[in-house]
Amino acid sequence: MPGQESVWDYPRPAIAEACAARIVIEHAGHVVADTSASIRTLETSHPPSYYIPKADIAPGLLRRAPGTSFCEWKGAAVYYDVVIGDLVIARVGWSYPDPSPTFAALRDHVAFYAAPFDRCSVDGETVVAQPGDFYGGWITSKLAGPFKGVPGSRLW
Repeated sequence: MPGQESVWDYPRPAIAEACAARIVIEHAGHVVADTSASIRTLETSHPPSYYIPKADIAPGLLRRAPGTSFCEWKGAAVYYDVVIGDLVIARVGWSYPDPSPTFAALRDHVAFYAAPFDRCSVDGETVVAQPGDFYGGWITSKLAGPFKGVPGSRLW
């Protein structure tokens, strides 16, 4: 469709780029994050993940969660819970405290899975979460797939 970005035109290996789109995460009547200074990562077959500066995440809502993972391009990731009162959304965010040099811009930023929240938006459009339970991309009407994460896409 005209004006859409195909995720199949995104590079491999992945890249990170500054993004001026307004990114908002809302849950249980709270604004979890609101920024126009995110970093989006782009990788072949994946919708973008948006990394939000910690300064644009509501104070006191992030709690370090157990566990780590490793990305061949970005480095070692840590995870975060979002805590709103008695509500805990476990391991919903991740960051790279010491990213590889190519992804240095991700330092002090946190990305979030969209599915657990009431609403995540890009420039006012509510996103759809990337399929599957591992990847954290956000799908908008400006993207064309198919998207990695659907059944049978593991080896794409």
